[in-house]
Amino acid sequence: MKIKACDAIIKCLEEENVEILFGYPGGAVLPLYESLRKSSIEHVLVRQEQSAAHMANGYSKASGNVGVCLATSGPGATNLITGIATAYMDSIPLIAITGQVSSELIGRDTFQEADISGASEPFTKHNYLVKDAAELPRIMKEAFYIANTGRKGPVLIDIPRDIQEEIINFVYPSKVSIRGYKPTYAGNTRQIDKAVKTINKAKKPIVCVGGGISSSHAKKELKQFIEKTKIPVICSLMGIDAFPNDSEYFSGLLGSHGYPYVNKSIHESDLLIVIGARFADRSTHMLNKSELTQNVIHIDIDPAEIGKNVSTNIPIVGDAKNILTALLDYEFTLNTDEWLSFLQKKRLAYRERILQKTENGDINPRRLVKMISEAMNDNGILTADVGLNQIWAAHCFNATHDRKYMTSGGLGTMGYSIPASIGAKFANSQADVVAVVGDGGFQMLLGELAVIAEHDLGIKIIIFNNSQLGMVKELQDNAYGKQSNYGVKIAFNPDFIKLADAYGIEGLRISKESEMENAVKQIFESKKTFLLECMIDPDFPSTPRLGGKLYE
Repeated sequence: MKIKACDAIIKCLEEENVEILFGYPGGAVLPLYESLRKSSIEHVLVRQEQSAAHMANGYSKASGNVGVCLATSGPGATNLITGIATAYMDSIPLIAITGQVSSELIGRDTFQEADISGASEPFTKHNYLVKDAAELPRIMKEAFYIANTGRKGPVLIDIPRDIQEEIINFVYPSKVSIRGYKPTYAGNTRQIDKAVKTINKAKKPIVCVGGGISSSHAKKELKQFIEKTKIPVICSLMGIDAFPNDSEYFSGLLGSHGYPYVNKSIHESDLLIVIGARFADRSTHMLNKSELTQNVIHIDIDPAEIGKNVSTNIPIVGDAKNILTALLDYEFTLNTDEWLSFLQKKRLAYRERILQKTENGDINPRRLVKMISEAMNDNGILTADVGLNQIWAAHCFNATHDRKYMTSGGLGTMGYSIPASIGAKFANSQADVVAVVGDGGFQMLLGELAVIAEHDLGIKIIIFNNSQLGMVKELQDNAYGKQSNYGVKIAFNPDFIKLADAYGIEGLRISKESEMENAVKQIFESKKTFLLECMIDPDFPSTPRLGGKLYE
């Protein structure tokens, strides 16, 4: 079938069952937009290209499918980079399609020319600069395969405008064969046998889970494994929703903003089982490899992550779902009753402490997050921005049933939560979607309120307003003392309620504990988008922020 390359690109997306893409048009992608106009694929016009990548990210996480974003050449493409890097750091599968100046103009400093394939190389799993229109069907097929297999991640396809308008013979490949790219899914049987023997000898084992559980769709298998072995579970920031946090086996959040008793439990345990987690610096904060338990089992799809940050004596390369399924066939004889009881008491005591009302009646943001998450439906989605709001949400989000917690864990991108919530809502219109954000992060991509209003998405937006960049202020306090608070005070904020009203969005401002219950009731009774501004004491801390060893 002879068709234009731009039509072929859209047909490739249709073959991959793409139902929606997030984009911003420009001269270098006009042929693509003309083809898209004739397609059944829905196009969402973002207000800034970075948001397109974040929306594709949120859509991917909520749907389990590959998200797609589209931008023109030059500044349109470069605006995508932060969103692409965000997805790359968190192993989120998405396809970024960019227009490029015509082939004969590349390298001539042409208007809106940027070497986006070169610029994005460190932040993509793979990228392409298309030089032959006939190669487009193969490239599109490969791109989706690479993005959504192995350790998932973003793939960028840069397509010059003249290439888009060429006539090609369109045949979409049924198979993919990429030399040198063969992800390992099934773990080594001998290593799994060794792991089981080690588990059965353990007295105080602990399982640490990360974003790899959700990525491999392994929540069910993880739950079955934990219920069979009765091993306590801790999680990284990206693993908040990997395991029900109301379970008797759940102990809490690990890391520099985690629970101190959880961090200490790693040292007290005699076996650490890491599944789908990188064990990056926010998890291991100032932890020497020699300080960890003697036995570490690390299960990960990416062999490069095993042993990179924490020494591992039983590495298992493979997909978390497959390996957990294999482990379920074994018999386990360990007894963890005393260890479980000890950690559960610690957890209950700590949660009671962090959920206390403030002495002066001001808002405890953790209590509000708990109330909001309990009001959400069973498949509710919370997108957290970056800053203190992210930590308060991570501590107290009620990740039960099929609820999802989304955030930018690796890159730490402020402004993420609003566009990510939009992508999540497009993926699951029946879910309660809540975006939690600080007053700083909210103003980074607030133009996307127009998208929320235009599509009447019914997203609930919670702004924690402490008139400062709270997490940066804490870092300054720890490093240089409180007298050093420079550049972190937000001396002027707009009236967020009036701003919401300008977009046709309902809004409410609260400042006291006594107002919280009615506010939560009001935002969930409304079927419309609702913005709740919560005035927070500037001195209300993340708690605990660690300056020394992980457990101090």
